[in-house]
Amino acid sequence: KKKKKKKKKKKKKVIEEGNFPTKYGKDGEGEPQVVSKGRESRVIDGRHYILEPAIKGEFAIVKAYQADTRGNLRFKGTARNFNPAVATAGKITIAEVEEIVPAGTFKPEDVHLPGVYVQRIVCPPKYEKKIERRTVRKETQVESNEEVELKDPTTLNVRERIVRRAALEFQDGMYVNLGIGMPTMASNYLPKGWDIELQSENGLLGMGPYPLEEEADADLINAGKETVSYLPSSAIFGSDQSFAMIRGGHMHLTILGGLQVASNGDLANWIIPKKMVKGMGGAMDLVSSGSRVVVTMEHSAKNGGHKILDSCTLPLTGKGVVDRVITELAVFDCNKETNTMTLVELAPGVTEEQVKEATGATYSVSPDLKTMSFAGCF
Repeated sequence: KKKKKKKKKKKKKVIEEGNFPTKYGKDGEGEPQVVSKGRESRVIDGRHYILEPAIKGEFAIVKAYQADTRGNLRFKGTARNFNPAVATAGKITIAEVEEIVPAGTFKPEDVHLPGVYVQRIVCPPKYEKKIERRTVRKETQVESNEEVELKDPTTLNVRERIVRRAALEFQDGMYVNLGIGMPTMASNYLPKGWDIELQSENGLLGMGPYPLEEEADADLINAGKETVSYLPSSAIFGSDQSFAMIRGGHMHLTILGGLQVASNGDLANWIIPKKMVKGMGGAMDLVSSGSRVVVTMEHSAKNGGHKILDSCTLPLTGKGVVDRVITELAVFDCNKETNTMTLVELAPGVTEEQVKEATGATYSVSPDLKTMSFAGCF
């Protein structure tokens, strides 16, 4: 008799499966004190979804720029973020504002949150706004989309290699979401004359360069809490609208960092249990939205361990979502249909043998293997 093949059990992400440690004791050892609850999942129109119950709170505490005496609120810059959405989720909403003005001061179309959601208003006599990550550019520093002096590619350090190679992923007219760190730096190397709309999950489309020192504004930041500027074509909105853009598939390209990538395109980039919690942020939504996903990361871990593997050992952000991986040594493409990985580019001076030794995944070598190019280099 022929033996029946066992059906391969689909591996669940920890968010869906639950029972994931969210709190340990003070020493970080022993049994977890709190674990996550599992989530219901469904397949809708051929896509796998995890259902998250809506948040309901006895109180919602929000921060706004102005309130009128009827409770209508206005927000300044990107400080809108999740505040309007949070206000709708509380039975009693308390708004902290910088100024209270008479009813009728705002034109109806200028009200960001109707007063029906607001039960209490607090306006402190003095107000200090702190900038958590003051990121500025110098007067002599070129803005994105300006001509830059060409560099010798052999002089690039590890991060510059990755950043400048990632910049070649842009195409004119794209809507792009860039992760914190190296992905954001890639926007410094846009070709002159190109129009790329950079999106930030906290509610900004059309993100400009870092501001000058005197232009830094606590109410104009990106999702990484860095001070930014906006452009003549920019739009500001709430985070709920921002995620509607992402989930609706309106972003053409997502570039983000990674802790591990598997040969089948799985991505882990939000936590190292008991060591580091980077947080999910918008990554899960971004990588599952259908946009092209490019991961930028150093090829090996600080301890020399592999980060490109046959199977991720860390909790996943997304399954089979990565299209391309860019490191300082090489560029790999992931085929989502065949769950395979292909080496397509080698960095100058790097051999395939060196890449093989530094990679913990099975991969094939493209017959059209190329040498990596870098934006802003001759």
